Amino acid sequence: MSSSAVPNSGPAVPAAPSVRRSGLTWWKALVTGAVGAAVVNLIVLAVAKLAGASLMVVDGGVEHPITVGGVIGASVVPLVVGTGAALLMALWKPVFLRIAQYVGGGLALLSVAGPLSSGADGGTVTALSLMHITLGVAVVTTLELHRRHH
Repeated sequence: MSSSAVPNSGPAVPAAPSVRRSGLTWWKALVTGAVGAAVVNLIVLAVAKLAGASLMVVDGGVEHPITVGGVIGASVVPLVVGTGAALLMALWKPVFLRIAQYVGGGLALLSVAGPLSSGADGGTVTALSLMHITLGVAVVTTLELHRRHH
C-alpha cells in the first residue's frame, strides 16, 4: 500500500480571529451623543407643548420661554464641552473616561433640582427634568461608546 500523506509541516495553528472594536472614535462619539441628546430633548419639548405645558420659566420676576434653539444649545454645549474635556484627559489617563461617566451623569441628575425649584407649571417642570436626565444619560452613553473603542 502506498501512502499519499503530506509530510507534516508543523503543528496546525488556528488563525487568530479578527479583533473588531464595537466603540466609536472620539469625534463620532461626540457627534452621536450631541445629536442624540438634542433630538430626544426636542421630542420631550414637542410632547410637553402638545400636552399643554406653558414652557415658561420665571427668573427674577421675568418670564423666559423655553425655545427650540435654547433646548438645542442646552443639550449640545454642555455635552460637547464636558465629554470633550473628558476625552482629552483620557488621552493622558484612560481612567478619566470612567470617572467622567460618574461625574457627568451625577451632575446632570443633580441639575434636576433647578427645574424642580423653578416654580413653573407641572408640565414644564416635568419636561425640563426629563431633559436634564436625558443629558446625563447622553453623557454616560457617549463616553461608553468611546470607551469601548479602546
